Amino acid sequence: MADDPEFICDASIAAQKRLLSGYKGDARVDIKKWEEAIQPKHVACSLIGEPTLYPYLDQFFEACHKRGMTTFLVTNGTMPEVLERMDTLPTQLYVSITAPNEEIYEKLNSPIIKHAWERVNETLELLPSLNTRTVIRHTLVKGWNLGYEEQYAKLDEKAEPWFIEPKGYVYVGYSRERLTMQNMPSHDEIKKFASRLAELTGYKIEAERADSRVVLLGRGKKRMIK
Repeated sequence: MADDPEFICDASIAAQKRLLSGYKGDARVDIKKWEEAIQPKHVACSLIGEPTLYPYLDQFFEACHKRGMTTFLVTNGTMPEVLERMDTLPTQLYVSITAPNEEIYEKLNSPIIKHAWERVNETLELLPSLNTRTVIRHTLVKGWNLGYEEQYAKLDEKAEPWFIEPKGYVYVGYSRERLTMQNMPSHDEIKKFASRLAELTGYKIEAERADSRVVLLGRGKKRMIK
């Protein structure tokens, strides 16, 4: 049975306070910053598996918003029906599109659900109708899914996101059991990909971080929330 969303929200805040409580006694700690840190203002649902499998996700976002917090959701896009029926959407929605086509998607992601690629495309088609800030993230793995800018552009044009974020794969976690450090693209390779994608989509390079191997593409003007 899934935990109650109000409980998760309150317990998460309590855990944050408990985690940071010992720092108050350290003379090197700025008390003002410590006080800010124990009152979190932002919540991210990411790096914990697929968050849209939680049955009360929109109620969780509602609980966070009632407490004055922004919410951030990263999804692999395989549960479009969840996003479609949400009464409360996150402040910002990231969809990870890690392949330019079905063949590479199947090889790279090894999905355990049927028709995963079709479901991802349903999510992309849904995004323009969602009343929230949307981002498409392309995590690029050298030797696997780097390149294919024309195919990625077609997917991005379908989604009409506020932003597109090409990001280089980093050799950490369980991915080390499948990949090597040679699969990490350089920032120059990411920048080249982003520049070509910008040409194809009409988006502009808004920012970049070489140490994180990431480039942010935007429309060049703000998209108004409906």
